[in-house]
Formats: sequence, structure tokens, C-alpha cells
Amino acid sequence: MSKAETLEDFYQKKVNWLPNNLQQNIGHFNVFRIEDCIGPNAKQVIYSRRTFYKISMMRGDNIIHYADKSIKLSGTTLMFFSAMVPYTFEHMSDDRTGFFCIFTEEFFLEKFRAGLSEFPVFGLNAKPVYALNDEQDAYVTALFQKMLTEINTEYAFKYDLLRNYVTELIYYALKTEPSENVYKHVDAKSRITSVFTELLERQFPIETPSQRFSLRSANDFAQRLSVHVNHLNRAIRETTGKTTTDHIADRLLSEAKSLLRHTDWNISEIGYCLGFEEPTHFNNFFKKQTRQTPSSFRNV
Repeated sequence: MSKAETLEDFYQKKVNWLPNNLQQNIGHFNVFRIEDCIGPNAKQVIYSRRTFYKISMMRGDNIIHYADKSIKLSGTTLMFFSAMVPYTFEHMSDDRTGFFCIFTEEFFLEKFRAGLSEFPVFGLNAKPVYALNDEQDAYVTALFQKMLTEINTEYAFKYDLLRNYVTELIYYALKTEPSENVYKHVDAKSRITSVFTELLERQFPIETPSQRFSLRSANDFAQRLSVHVNHLNRAIRETTGKTTTDHIADRLLSEAKSLLRHTDWNISEIGYCLGFEEPTHFNNFFKKQTRQTPSSFRNV
């Protein structure tokens, strides 16, 4: 089971050090050259969600798996990664160059009160990939170079400048058309099912009574994956022979049994952390699935 990659995870994997300002009250921002983060000891990018946002300009041949989409990249590509969407890369060549910056939502809260989701490039239905020609490559490169220069200065207002550079980068991308060169996965339905399963499993195990199972319906998962719920349901049924709701119920039941057997939490606490607002709702769910009440199951 993979969990969301944190800033601490990122720094330990990419550069093997931690900056001092990860928890600063203005939010976090940093910028890198891709060439400085790859090499024989580079670790594979795991398919997962992050707790931060990322903008990357990459040259070379790659395939990005973003939510349920697989997109073939060739030449220079500008990419926007939301903290809400899992992704990974397949690198098809070793000559990757370019830049990327990472930042938390807090870094932009003063500038954009509604949050980063108000930007189309980070919205639920965003198209995250923009192919760049030579002229656009030069423009974006210049912006990243400004970020690299500014991040190393002692200028009191450098983070205001950096926010402006990132904002300019976003608006520049929106002036171009997102790439439609979508690489079709060998089995797109299997990929959607795999992504759904990963998101479902990421919510377990439940380790404290205050932890809550939050993605509880097919629609919750469809929104997270930026696909229509009918498309998700059809892919999962055709791949597994079971409905999305059946998979969620089966995993809930498995976790409920584990908590009843291996914890001393009361039944109300177990029901609550599994997403049931009322103990009677949990009792009804468990009895429908097992023909036993939670208490009778626990006492067997």
C-alpha cells in the first residue's frame, strides 16, 4: 500500500537532505534542474499522490501516468501536477533535461484565497500536459532560470517574486493548447481498475479511532480520478466482474472484521472511523454482509 509522498519523502529521495524551512508559515517553495536529480542512484518515481504541487518542464521521451490517463511525451513538455492526483513517469530515454518547481498550497493562499484549484491547470478536469516548441521552450526556460537565481538570494521579497514567476508560467501555459497526444495504455480498463484499487487500499489500515475512511462511494473515486462515474463503474465491472460498490463494501467489511478482532475499540468508534455516521448504519451494513451483528461477530 502506497501513501502520499510528503515533502520530507521527496527531499530524502531526490537530494538526500532536508531544508530548514519546510514548515515555514508562508508555505514551501523550491526549484531544481532535472539534471541535478537524476543519475545511476536515482530512485524510481512511485505512482502515488503528493502532498505538494509540482510544475515540470522536461525534454526527452517519456510516458506519464496521471490519474487514469497515460500520455506519451516527446520533445519539450510543460506539466502541471495537482496534490490531489496520483502520477508517475516511465522514462523512455536517458537524456532528460529541464526544470521543475514544487510548492505547497499555503505558498499561494495570500494571493489566491480560493486555493490553487481555481487554476484550470490544477482543477479536477485539468489537462496537465502542454507541448512546447523551441520558442516556448526558451521562454519557459528563462522563467525557471529566474526562479533558480532568485531562490538563492537574500532579497526580502524574493518569495513574492517567485510567486509571480510561477503565476506567469501558469498563465503562459493557458495561452497554448494542452497536448492531446495521449498514449493509449495496452488495457485502459485494467489501468483504471489498478488506480481505483490503489486509492482504495491507501486508506487502510485504520490505525487510530480518529482516522476516517473518506472515499466511500463510486462517485468519490470518480471525482478523485477526474473521470465520469459511469466510465469508472464500467471499467471496473468489465475488468473484475464486480461493481465499484462491491469492491468498496468488501474492503470495508474486511477492515471492520480486523478491527473487531484485533482492537478494543467500541463498536461505535469502529463504525465512525469506517465512515458510518450512526452506529445503527454500521450494524445494518455488517449484518447485511455477514448475517451477524458486529457484537456477535466479536464475541465468537
